[in-house]
This record gives sequence, structure tokens and C-alpha cells, in this order.
Amino acid sequence: MRIGSGVALRVPVRMVWVGLALCVALLAACVATLTVGRLGIALPDLPSALSGNATGVDSFVLDRLRGPRLTVAVAAGAAFGLSGALFQSVTRNPLGSPDVIGLGPGAGAGAALVALLFPDVPVALGALSGALAAMAVVYVSTGSGFRNPSRLVIAGIGVSAMATAFIQYIVYAIERDQATVLSSYLNGSLTARSWDDAATIGVVLLLCVPCAALLSRPLGLSEMGDTTAAALGARPERAFTSAVLLTIVLSAGAVTVAGPISFIALTAPQIVKRITRGSGPHLALSALSGALLLVLADLAAQNAPLFGKLPVGIWTMALGGAYLGYLLLREWRRGAL
Repeated sequence: MRIGSGVALRVPVRMVWVGLALCVALLAACVATLTVGRLGIALPDLPSALSGNATGVDSFVLDRLRGPRLTVAVAAGAAFGLSGALFQSVTRNPLGSPDVIGLGPGAGAGAALVALLFPDVPVALGALSGALAAMAVVYVSTGSGFRNPSRLVIAGIGVSAMATAFIQYIVYAIERDQATVLSSYLNGSLTARSWDDAATIGVVLLLCVPCAALLSRPLGLSEMGDTTAAALGARPERAFTSAVLLTIVLSAGAVTVAGPISFIALTAPQIVKRITRGSGPHLALSALSGALLLVLADLAAQNAPLFGKLPVGIWTMALGGAYLGYLLLREWRRGAL
């Protein structure tokens, strides 16, 4: 595309169409979430309800049940997708995920500890504390902070193993009622979300998205190699450290409000890469893809005829596990494994 007489502007047309398609699909999934099911709002009444004129049952469903749940699903899914894109760009590994650095298990361990020692404290607060503590241990264990992706992953695997063992002990030790609540959270759940939860993850996105946008160019240059990136004016180590910190904040925020939901961070960026067939981290598209995946998984969790009572995290594990198997099979056929 050319603007004026001498200014050329290259427009990635395929990425624009992919972005529009993801937005339309996400909008359709959101409408389905609000209208499908026994308590769904009638489709003709939805515009009026969204404009603030809902009454009776529709008002209760929109304000107390599905409205907060849907908002948290969109925002948490976007946070997971964005964090996955950042982490995969840093590690240059399509199978990379924030889960492998111990953030999810650390959050689970924090939630478990709160359930055991402080039953009156919100589980989400314990999850946030656990995630931050796990990242502090990883930071110290690498010996070089967050600058070395290989050490980061190795330290994260160790922290994950210890945190998982601790979680299993806590689940065994606490009372049955507490164990039920904790188990639901550890599987990843959007049940009984509130507008406070939506505000929490909204603030996280508001702070992190502009920072991630600033990292898009240096991360894209870094994919060509550190030497080339440095020659073009980027600072790879600074970009990597900043990206890891953003990954931690985004994942911790999402885990705090939705639990350690698996595979969204892994799957969303890879789906985008395969659709766009382009290089670069694709941060915005990965966020849209993550939001769409989590909303669809929650829609299935609420309405599937035989498995409608399962937490959304179990759905994402099943779908993500199948996709991971596809990726491994694809790499094996290419001779990369």
C-alpha cells in the first residue's frame, strides 16, 4: 500500500484478516455464552440487556452469573495467550509455556497452603503469593536471573516438581470440604467469578499490554539471532528479561482469578503462527486466540450434555493435550524429534 507520493506502507493483509476472523469468532462465542442454556438470555433481548435495561432473571444472569464469568474468561484467556507468546519468543521453543517455569504449580501450592493454615483467607490471594514465591525461587536458582532461558526452564521444572508434591500432601491433609474447594480451583475454574475478579485481571492487562507492545519489535528482531538483533539496535538480553517479567505478571494475574488453567498459553500462539504463516511473536493475535479458546472451553464446560459439571481447566487440558500430541507427531514426521 502506498500513501501520498513517496511513502510506502507494508500492510500484512493475512494478519489483518486473521485478526478480524478471531474478533468475529470471539464475539460469536461471547453471544453464545450469554444466550445458550437453561438460564440463557433470549437473543432478541440481549441488546436491551447489554444496554442496561435487563430486568428480573435476565438482570441476575447478566450481573451476577454469566457477565462476570464471561469477562474473566475473555481477560484471563487473553493474558494466558499473551504470556505464552512472550515466553515462546524468549525460549524460541514452540512447546514452551509459562507452566514449565513453575508458575502454575507455585500458585497451586500457595492456594493449598492458605487452605490449610488460613481457611478464611481467599484462595486467590494465596495463589498470587505462591506464584510470586515460585518465581523468586526460580530467579535465585538460575544464578543469572531471567537472562538464560535454558536455566530458567530447568529451575522451573524443579520448582514445579516440589510444588506439585506439596499440593498433593495438602490435599491429603485438609478436611474434605476444603479439599473439594481447593481441587476445583487447582483444576482451573470460572465458577462464581465476580466483577472484582474481572477488575483484577483487567488492571493486569491494562498495565501489561502497552509494555508488551513495546517489546514486539525487539522480540521479532531477536528471532533472527542475537547478533543480528543487536546490529539493528535491539537489546536482546533486556528484551528477554522484560518479556519474562511480563509473562510472570500476566500468568500470575490470570491464575489468581481463574486458577492454573493449562495449555491456553501453549496452544494459542501456535494456532496463530500456523494460521498466519508468518514470523514474529504475534502478541495481539495470540491474546485474541487465548481469549477465544478459554471462552469456547467454558461454553463447553457449562453446556456439554454429559460433562457439563467439569471445571473449565479439565476441558483445556483435554483439548490442549490433543493439540500437543499433534505438535509432537508433526515434529516427529519432519524428523525434528
